[in-house]
Amino acid sequence: MPALIIALAALLAAACAHAHVPQDLPVAASLWQWDLAPWLLFLLGLSGFGYALGLHRLWTNAGGRRGVSPQQAGAFALGWLSLVIALVSPLDPLGGRLFSAHMLQHELLMVLAAPLLVLGRPLATWTWALTPAQRRVVGRLFQRRGWVGFWSTLTDPLVAWALHALALWAWHIPTLFDAALQNEAVHIAQHVSFLGTALFFWWSVLGHDPRGRYGPGHSAAYLFTTMMHTSALGALLSLAPTPWYSPYIPLTGALGMDPVDDQQLGGLIMWVPAALAYVIAALAVLGKMLTRVRA
Repeated sequence: MPALIIALAALLAAACAHAHVPQDLPVAASLWQWDLAPWLLFLLGLSGFGYALGLHRLWTNAGGRRGVSPQQAGAFALGWLSLVIALVSPLDPLGGRLFSAHMLQHELLMVLAAPLLVLGRPLATWTWALTPAQRRVVGRLFQRRGWVGFWSTLTDPLVAWALHALALWAWHIPTLFDAALQNEAVHIAQHVSFLGTALFFWWSVLGHDPRGRYGPGHSAAYLFTTMMHTSALGALLSLAPTPWYSPYIPLTGALGMDPVDDQQLGGLIMWVPAALAYVIAALAVLGKMLTRVRA
């Protein structure tokens, strides 16, 4: 658990280190540029290096590739690369001009990076990145009764599901979404809540329940219901006859795209491919359950 907190802190810090508030710059000067901000690269590098160091120490001490499989390590690497694409690549400045690009960025954080990072077993791996003395100190800190109760609440599947759903729907209220576009501090809060609640959600539904309180059936139910409500939001965005977010109207028009078409495309990204990710995950959870029953 302490190692996961360190991992989450680095990843969330990377997610909030840069928010693409639209600037009054020429389009050619503000698009198609990589964000090479030193603090952002440092935080992403720290999270990746910590995982690689922990993995090396774990495999060296365990003998062979035990504890964390190569497939799990690959999942973390892909999740980390998804963060880079969402936060460092030209997708970030493009998201400040197009709602559809902004939506793609958020979906990369919530339905691609988050589950892949969780599948990479950051708990075990980041623990091994610490020295034995550091692990004991951090372990004692996070074994306190108050923290254990707080952590158990956040990782309860129902709580994690509700927090993730609340973050998703609340931030798409036009008033809040417009505020995130126009104020960097609000945009930081948006990024943190999207990635943070997604990490807790995927952590809870992908089998990380040491008390055995919930089974695969519960996880599949939470995944399917998340698919349903995210699809509903995507459908509302796609079928709306007018644009919801006024700051995008002049920015999208300057790129020669109709704001309604841009919003519909963004809604479709949430409606179809993003929702499909939840369905695939639910089917994988159920398939794993059936395999165990047959065995």
